[in-house]
Amino acid sequence: MPPRKHHQEIEIKLPVPDITAIRKRLRSLHAREITSRTHESNTLYDTPGGELRRRGQLIRIRIEQPAQARGKKSPSHDPSAVLTFKGPQRSARRDPKSSVRGTNLSRFKIKEEAEVTVSSAMAATRILSALGLRSGFRYEKFRTTYRLSSVPQVKIELDETPVGTFLELEGTASAIDRAATLLGYNRSDYSTATYGSLYLAECRRNGHKPGNMLFPPTKKSRK
Repeated sequence: MPPRKHHQEIEIKLPVPDITAIRKRLRSLHAREITSRTHESNTLYDTPGGELRRRGQLIRIRIEQPAQARGKKSPSHDPSAVLTFKGPQRSARRDPKSSVRGTNLSRFKIKEEAEVTVSSAMAATRILSALGLRSGFRYEKFRTTYRLSSVPQVKIELDETPVGTFLELEGTASAIDRAATLLGYNRSDYSTATYGSLYLAECRRNGHKPGNMLFPPTKKSRK
């Protein structure tokens, strides 16, 4: 597995009202698929009193598998996982610690991020539990990752979620702006919302009691 790293994450989300149209747009831009459609199962961890959430921090365990394997019996009852830490949102308009100094960053979500791949999801869970952390919000999505040869500094992730389809663009601020324009979006379309906050907003709109952001068991995994 490729090594994970510690870096400053700069990203935005963009709504996708028509997934067929955005896939066609990606093809017309000669986008290269660097990770095929993958099912992600995510679990957030926090203290019993929610201290990490109050500080704007996040610890997450993510299990990934090919989309076509979702719902099938896994050959391993203890798969590998990605353990992630994210720091609080940087709120300064012009962040002196940012690698994009002098740029107005208010339209981007900017967080410290550290990730590592672990061979055992069960062991990672036991370690977090031993530290006093408990599993909380769970969410899943199907993700396909692309790169544009014309803007290679940006990772484009097409996310199919239970509350809609979105593009996540991650890279440098200027490259994100260029890629978003090529994809047919304006800066007014940018969102810095998390999937958790999008899910809560969807529950409020529909009058549903919040729980976990999961697909129905019958959702098809094919494209």
